Amino acid sequence: MNIIVNRRSFLRNAAWTAALFSTPGLFAEQLTRTPAQTEGPFYPNHLPLDTDNDLLVINEGVTPAVGDVTYVSGRILDSRGEPIRGALVEIWQCDNNGAYLHTGTSNANKRDKNFQGFGRFITGSSGEYLFRTIKPLPYPGRTPHIHYKAKRAGKELLTTQCYIKGHPGNEKDGIWRNMKDEKQREAVTVDFAPLKGAKAGELAAKFDIVLGVTPEA
Repeated sequence: MNIIVNRRSFLRNAAWTAALFSTPGLFAEQLTRTPAQTEGPFYPNHLPLDTDNDLLVINEGVTPAVGDVTYVSGRILDSRGEPIRGALVEIWQCDNNGAYLHTGTSNANKRDKNFQGFGRFITGSSGEYLFRTIKPLPYPGRTPHIHYKAKRAGKELLTTQCYIKGHPGNEKDGIWRNMKDEKQREAVTVDFAPLKGAKAGELAAKFDIVLGVTPEA
């Protein structure tokens, strides 16, 4: 299957959107504020020309990035569970070879030139966001993770990271392990599971971010 056929329309597809946002979320349990985590050294120091929410291909490229196709979605919420509209969500992560979109990445010569490495999405009225990317992989010293940054009206609200639930590298990862509160760990550690109804083995992960602000802030 050609995974880039629906590059510009995948978010508008009602069936995909329903599947991605129908997973039970935070409202069945007490809200836990998403913990702040380090930005790390690899936030892109030169942003790519393409910064949309599809990280699998760059601009109108025809060759997709290498990796397990994954849809990461969720909502940006305030401390009361109310959606935050107009939040700018940014993600960045290493490629299938462990290389970042950064001049300081240790293995730049192996970087997948077809992986965008960074993406942005502005939330709608229900606070939702959606990215198409690859399942994160480990690299020396770190367990698999995706970096997140949330902004609104030019102000940074939170920088954090999202981890794979049950990955054996989590317990060895200094940043994940330094979260002593079990609820905080659970807040940033999510399932990367097969997407229901997917034809090509795509995965889906739902990661809601709870901020300590109100929608008017």
